[in-house]
Amino acid sequence: MLEVEGISCGYGDVAVTNNVSIVVPDRSVIALLGANGAGKTTTLLAIAGLIKKQRGTIRFRGTAIENLSTPAILRLGLALVPERRELFPDMTVAENLRLGGFIHDRATNDESLERVLEMFPRLRERFGQRVGTLSGGEQQMLAIARGLMSKPSMIMLDEPSLGIAPMIVEEIFRAIERMVNEGMSILLVEQNALRALEISSHAYLMEGGEITQHGDSKAFLNDESIKDKYLG
Repeated sequence: MLEVEGISCGYGDVAVTNNVSIVVPDRSVIALLGANGAGKTTTLLAIAGLIKKQRGTIRFRGTAIENLSTPAILRLGLALVPERRELFPDMTVAENLRLGGFIHDRATNDESLERVLEMFPRLRERFGQRVGTLSGGEQQMLAIARGLMSKPSMIMLDEPSLGIAPMIVEEIFRAIERMVNEGMSILLVEQNALRALEISSHAYLMEGGEITQHGDSKAFLNDESIKDKYLG
């Protein structure tokens, strides 16, 4: 599905990541773990075409995407839900959702809309409400739902549980499981390392802008050094 090989990227002349390689197979959840500032978000932004890499290759479903625009990458079926959500607070839930489907026609968007409202029933209840009046958890649901409106085959989620009430977190992780069951792949950056390892099949550990370790998620759960650093 996604093959990232040896990418290095940053902002201007400031390098953030170095020689990062990640593979996301079909129908899988892959966890990308690490402390704040490790380079996880920068990696997702580079994959999504929002910042340019300095070297390396990125292939999605066999197509080289490292030099494509973000809309072109989205049209291939790869979406990003950013950490800060990037919602429009003065617009309604309905309007934000429809913006997420801008690459498709109205009939396709109507079908996608029904799917995401079934996945997140709270959004149906808030459909005509201004986004700025929603709780943080509801806004996170909306951000994920808007990402799904483009009908991606893979979605990258950046810190979906950050600052969210535990009850909402469980709803979000149930939605992630449903996405995979429906055939999607997910690259998950998540501060709750335990939950990320429980839901994923493979994990990558990022430190100082580099991948320092990767392997089976269950093995990570039993790794004493990882448990001490990231699992409390």
